[in-house]
Amino acid sequence: MRFAFKTSPQNAIWDGMLAVWKAADDIELFEPGWTFDHFYPIFSDSTGPCLEGWVTLTALAQATRRLRLGTLVTGIHYRHPALLANMATTLDIVCGGRLEIGIGAGWNEEESGAYGIELGSPRERSDRFEEACEVLIGLLTQETTTFRGKHYELIDARCNPKAVQRPHPPICVGGSGERRTLRTAARFAQHWNFVGGTPAEFAHKRDVLHQHCADVGRDPGEILLSTHVRFGTDSSETAAAAAALGDAGADLAIIMLPTPYSPAVLEPLAEALVQIG
Repeated sequence: MRFAFKTSPQNAIWDGMLAVWKAADDIELFEPGWTFDHFYPIFSDSTGPCLEGWVTLTALAQATRRLRLGTLVTGIHYRHPALLANMATTLDIVCGGRLEIGIGAGWNEEESGAYGIELGSPRERSDRFEEACEVLIGLLTQETTTFRGKHYELIDARCNPKAVQRPHPPICVGGSGERRTLRTAARFAQHWNFVGGTPAEFAHKRDVLHQHCADVGRDPGEILLSTHVRFGTDSSETAAAAAALGDAGADLAIIMLPTPYSPAVLEPLAEALVQIG
């Protein structure tokens, strides 16, 4: 099993988050580091502070040399996929080819409504997400992209220069919707992220994803399977939770670090994870 960490930039002090990333950059066990992409804190007091995910990620890219990095995940309705493609290629160049593009259909009604960003019904979100994936991959890989859909229309659109990683930075689809999200992951993703839950729930969603892969003629082995693991009361408990999900088939455990962020948590955590790796 492989390991990553996540520092959601909510209710957090920048100096602590930066210190965690700099320390983790020297611990080879941790491969990617992740932020999230929300404008309000989630699953807590939504009036609290929240740093913007992509700007934060760009700063962290400049402060590190080894860690791969991404947002887990970007709601596709926040930014037109042409804008997102240009952001992604720029950041992949800036960080020397370490970017992973985490995307999802979007779900947060509170912040979307507050900003007047159209979220739409679940079906509309899924339709828009599928179109956005096609647009994004087209712009990342083709000299020009023409696309005519219900939500997006592009005519001979360019995204130049291209990213360092070819054919494009890996795309991580986050979400567990069985009819649409997992089908979209089967079509477009190199990485699928399970938001979190029991090993049995993970295994069920994995099986649904693999059936979608069979339906579209995709080798499921081409898709990395990851899961969030919330940091427990201590490093040993966290490692045990990751191990159980690894036994259920997860390739990558993404440890959600506790706030206030401190690099002191990393060494004990790494030692516990090594025992199960």
